[in-house]
Amino acid sequence: MVRHFLRDDDLSPEEQTRVLDLADAMKKDRFAARPLAGPQAVAILFDKPTLRTQTSFTVGVAELGGHPMVVDARLAQVGVRESIADTARVLGRQVAAVVWRTYGQDRIEEMAAHAGVPVVNALTDDFHPCQVLADLQTIREQKGRLAGLRLTYLGDGANNMAHSYLLGGAVAGMHVRIGTPDAYQPHPGILDRAAAIARETGGSVAVLHDPRKALEGTDVVATDTWVSMGREDEADDRSAPFVPYAVTEDAMAHAAPDAIVLHCLPAYRGKEIAASVIDGPRSVVWDEAENRLHAQKALLTFLLDPSGGRRR
Repeated sequence: MVRHFLRDDDLSPEEQTRVLDLADAMKKDRFAARPLAGPQAVAILFDKPTLRTQTSFTVGVAELGGHPMVVDARLAQVGVRESIADTARVLGRQVAAVVWRTYGQDRIEEMAAHAGVPVVNALTDDFHPCQVLADLQTIREQKGRLAGLRLTYLGDGANNMAHSYLLGGAVAGMHVRIGTPDAYQPHPGILDRAAAIARETGGSVAVLHDPRKALEGTDVVATDTWVSMGREDEADDRSAPFVPYAVTEDAMAHAAPDAIVLHCLPAYRGKEIAASVIDGPRSVVWDEAENRLHAQKALLTFLLDPSGGRRR
């Protein structure tokens, strides 16, 4: 059966742990695993601007022994010049996997339905699951565990990072708090799904509108830009509601004394996060950015052989 990674709950708790363990091993020895030797090609498509995604996937595929075939999907006009289904059928005959950074979740789901090879969500409007895998790897490195830890995300509760923290954190057994204005709630269906997962893993999820309450005693503080890609023209109107949710030194005083800080980047110092915080001793943002490479290499390796070489 072909496995895809389209949203964070596509991995079970056991599978998530297996991928993170593999990511740690690959970080220690970057060239030990060569599942794409041949080289086999991986199609990497970009509808949205990118730095970390393009860098980490192209380097990662090469380190796995493969050929990263980067496609500017805006030039290819996937879904316009040619249907997503037909594009998927063409790519699936020639590559080992497809990685796509796109807009609607329906687009990547259609790609997965027709490709016949693993499809990876490198970011959609609804989810950013590869980023959260890297974040979980970073948290484990710093804290030694995931289950039982408190993670607070401050900012736009309706965006892809909030959704992926809810699902990925719940799968890991974490206590996830989303601190956001009332008008920016997570999607109800995603919140319900995360709550159901958390009941099975011993975690919890909550949406709080008081940023201080959301931060109280938390082990991990995460944030993201207040203006998602494609909505830059709304920057002035969107920024005002989030000012109380900025990750400042004063805000960090409400977190646990040893709390760490995450930001998926790009960061806007003086907006969602203070320069003194992102550049300060609690920040693990640069480890987090590096771990995109290791987590995604582990994910591709898992998807290419979900059984881990074992008979089912």
